[in-house]
Amino acid sequence: MLERFPFSSPSARTPSLKRLVMLLTSFLLVACMEESELSYVERPVDQLYNEAMDTLDQSFYNDAALMFDEVERQHPYSIWATKAQLMAAYSLYLDNNYDEAIFALDRFIQLHPSNRDVPYAHYLKALSYYEQISVVTRDQKMTELALKTFKEIIARYPKSKYARDAKIKLDLTNGNLAGKEMEIGRYYLKQKHYLAAINRFKTVIDKYQTTIHAPEALHRLTEAYLALGIKEEAQKTAAVLGHNFPGSEWYIDSYEMVEQKQVHQKEKAPWYKLGKPDQPTQAETTRPKEKKSWYKFW
Repeated sequence: MLERFPFSSPSARTPSLKRLVMLLTSFLLVACMEESELSYVERPVDQLYNEAMDTLDQSFYNDAALMFDEVERQHPYSIWATKAQLMAAYSLYLDNNYDEAIFALDRFIQLHPSNRDVPYAHYLKALSYYEQISVVTRDQKMTELALKTFKEIIARYPKSKYARDAKIKLDLTNGNLAGKEMEIGRYYLKQKHYLAAINRFKTVIDKYQTTIHAPEALHRLTEAYLALGIKEEAQKTAAVLGHNFPGSEWYIDSYEMVEQKQVHQKEKAPWYKLGKPDQPTQAETTRPKEKKSWYKFW
């Protein structure tokens, strides 16, 4: 006797909406995976790395960084992957993409703390900050970060070539920070906020005394003390200035202010005007008879 298939209603034979959505989603996922597999072509590590180096040599820095990333992606356990990480950061640095370069260098340092190229990674990171240093009239956050990183290099790798260069750039970085303090101090002095100005000039003397700003800081400090009527402190500061920078113009100016004596000689009239004593020379008409405060020329 023939067995009959069980009867099913039309609704049972029709796929539900939920099933259709699941089938469509599965189809799309498979399609995306197939497309991804088609775009991904695994290549030998030496070929990828050398092509990235060639791209770097041609100054296509951003493209080179992406190609070095591909070396690490396709061959993550190769020794070339470690080199590619550092080279990708270097490419970003050359492309002036400092933020991404610093991020990549931090990652390299954290993943490979004992790698022989870690000192160079620290140095490259410091340069990424250093090359973003702006003029003293702007924020000096990058200057402070560069200073911190250079000090770290000197402390960790004192005998390396990076430490020697870091010491040179450290002086320039300190000079920039001192210049910022001087700019703010001059502003306070101009506004007659003498105590605020004194604090700024003292910071320069205490923290940046080896920079070129130290003589002026001592002179401005003398000026601020005199403005407050603290002559004894002004004399002491001028004496320190004279002891450390005896031949500087700043010391002569401070001496004139404290002692109320004129040391600078007046300019003589040109020889061709010596026959006209009643006619003032150009120097006499343009130069004030009394020495004005610096801020009146600002």
